[in-house]
Amino acid sequence: MSICVRRSATILQPDQRRVLLRPFNPGNPERTAAIIARIMALPEDRVGPVLNEVTAEFSQRHHQIRKIFRERFEQVRESLSEEGLSEERRLLIGSYFLAEYSLESAALFNPSIVPHPDQTGLPMGALRFVLSLRATGEGHVSSITFRTGTIHPDQRIEVCPPAGFLTEARQVTNPLYEKPLFRRKLSELGLTGEFTRRVMNKLGDSFALEELRASLQAQQFRLPDGMSREEQDEAQGIWMLARSNYQVQFQPEQELSERILFPVTPSQRNGIEDARFVRFQNDDGTHIYYATFTAYDGTVVVPELVETADFLRFRFITLNGPAAQNKGMAMFPRKVRGAYVMLSRQDNENIYIMFSDNVHFWNEYNVLLKPAFPWELVQLGNCGSPIETDAGWLVLSHGVGAMRKYCIGAFLLDRDDPTRVLGRLREPLLKPNENEREGYVPNVVYTCGALLHNGDLIIPYGLADHATGFATVPLAEVLAAMN
Repeated sequence: MSICVRRSATILQPDQRRVLLRPFNPGNPERTAAIIARIMALPEDRVGPVLNEVTAEFSQRHHQIRKIFRERFEQVRESLSEEGLSEERRLLIGSYFLAEYSLESAALFNPSIVPHPDQTGLPMGALRFVLSLRATGEGHVSSITFRTGTIHPDQRIEVCPPAGFLTEARQVTNPLYEKPLFRRKLSELGLTGEFTRRVMNKLGDSFALEELRASLQAQQFRLPDGMSREEQDEAQGIWMLARSNYQVQFQPEQELSERILFPVTPSQRNGIEDARFVRFQNDDGTHIYYATFTAYDGTVVVPELVETADFLRFRFITLNGPAAQNKGMAMFPRKVRGAYVMLSRQDNENIYIMFSDNVHFWNEYNVLLKPAFPWELVQLGNCGSPIETDAGWLVLSHGVGAMRKYCIGAFLLDRDDPTRVLGRLREPLLKPNENEREGYVPNVVYTCGALLHNGDLIIPYGLADHATGFATVPLAEVLAAMN
């Protein structure tokens, strides 16, 4: 049975004009000091004109640019020995330690789509959505960027133009850690020695990062003969775990398309990749948004989790346990039989399913689906969170076939027992056509999440790992074509 897939004319292309202002670090303290010394040597009557020139050139590209200059100056001022600097010279020094980063210079792809938390002011039958995308720039560093849009009653898809400014989130300085959860994470990492016990015993049931730092320092200083290698490893592990679980905050006046989730921790150094957002229903009927993503440090890939209620404050959380590995983890949008459920791909070939009583810990996994058809014989993986339908859990999959061609397929799981596969498509639902083959990585269509609206599947998808398009297909046709 043929399936009528409608491709939208809307294509989101990477935009090199969307630039983020980020710290520029010249390499070492000596070079930093030399640059500052040269700025200090400028005559006072030259400082103002140079600062005004820089401000005039870049103020239309960034909000409150002089405020950013001032903040950056405060970060590098330790290299200064002189006091009594004019405000203009302080700002000018700050400007020399900033640089623009073109967030989307290479690609804008691998989207996921979820209902927007604000559905007010829409006509009957319309839906406002949030689209997350993987933006890749210089050095192949990936971050998460957002767009908003509307699915109109006639199923027309409209994406709002992005804001001209970009803003990196401010890290929340004092996130609170829950002691029992933190202890459990430490145990998963094998950090259970006497040094760890002493550090944790000095903390309350919840604690801030600075309290943890103080407890670590107190234990380090109390050792008259210095720390053993094992104690040093424990201290480093405790601190890295804390730094990997953090929160960032945007301001309400910043449009959603301005907000950028840029890599922060060592595990994310080379990118935050392929976020799979899902609108998750809690036991009490309220909702929260989760996204699983791949953190990449240049060598190792690690699955991590981010959660948000409003797309203003984001909490980044490590995933723990032997099943939290590899790429492609995707959460079900609610618990099933009282357990969190996740799809995963532990071995780079098959789709697995996992259950847990805690969203942070995943210990066991079982094979759910193996490659079976020619278009997926290299590997099989999920393409985002399952979608609940009357017929069962609909899962979009990706398959890799000959010539490393990526296609999108689908299969159906039982609603009450998602380990049961009820049906799957024998042929791809979506494969790259002649207009979609060329790009950063040829012959690839890929999505990190779709949604169901008025009987149609709305599928945003990456085109050749370069740009993003949309496809719409009737759910009934997809289900009817399954065997």
